[in-house]
Amino acid sequence: MAKTHQVRVARVYDPPSGGAARVLVDRLWPRGLTKEAAALDEWCKRVAPSNELRHWYGHDPQRFDAFSARYLEELREPERAEALDGLRALCRRRDVTLLTATTTPDISHAAVLARLLAGGG
Repeated sequence: MAKTHQVRVARVYDPPSGGAARVLVDRLWPRGLTKEAAALDEWCKRVAPSNELRHWYGHDPQRFDAFSARYLEELREPERAEALDGLRALCRRRDVTLLTATTTPDISHAAVLARLLAGGG
């Protein structure tokens, strides 16, 4: 079984720390942030949830479990699954920090992705 490195979640506005690959997983570019300040290794917008799902969820903590289940379903769609496979490959090579612009990263799609990637699932 291939080794999976550590996967973390952080806000894209946080300064880089450690040697982990910085991967933005939002569909839209974060407001007020330059590409230089973001210091990204990759922008993987194809793994972001659909606009419909994102708007339905609205970061309502009561909906997080339902959001997670629906998002995992979306990740089975061919384009998203291909992008997810790319993230899995990156996680086999090095530590990864999944970045999002949300103010609540612990209940975001990035948190769902991190659990999925860390579990190798």
